[in-house]
Amino acid sequence: MSSLISADEISHEAELVWLEDVDQLDYVRQSLDRLPTRKGKPPYHRDGRMVGYAILGPEAKASRASGTFRRRVFWVLPHDRDSEPDGLYAKSAPAEAVDPRTLQPRVKGYKTERSEGGPPSRAMQELGIQLPL
Repeated sequence: MSSLISADEISHEAELVWLEDVDQLDYVRQSLDRLPTRKGKPPYHRDGRMVGYAILGPEAKASRASGTFRRRVFWVLPHDRDSEPDGLYAKSAPAEAVDPRTLQPRVKGYKTERSEGGPPSRAMQELGIQLPL
């Protein structure tokens, strides 16, 4: 889903609120949810847990059709790497996952070697950088 999020869709973000220390998470899943407000903690109706969300600025307009706002929500599922380090995503990450250290308001974020659970690149090895960062 991260690749499906356009810069325009997140252009009114004012702040990202983290509910957990995301430095401890190799990746988070992100999605654009339709929510009734620009700010405040949104309801969460998935398995797993919400770890963060976006707050929109006052210039953000509600959808004419639904009256809702599209806001990013960040979450992890029970079978993600933080709960099952040797599980399904031990050496990969789900499609909608990004490294939380690459996220900022109005910035989509991206996957990194850390989020993918892979071995360090030759460049990282030459610089003496070891995972986790």
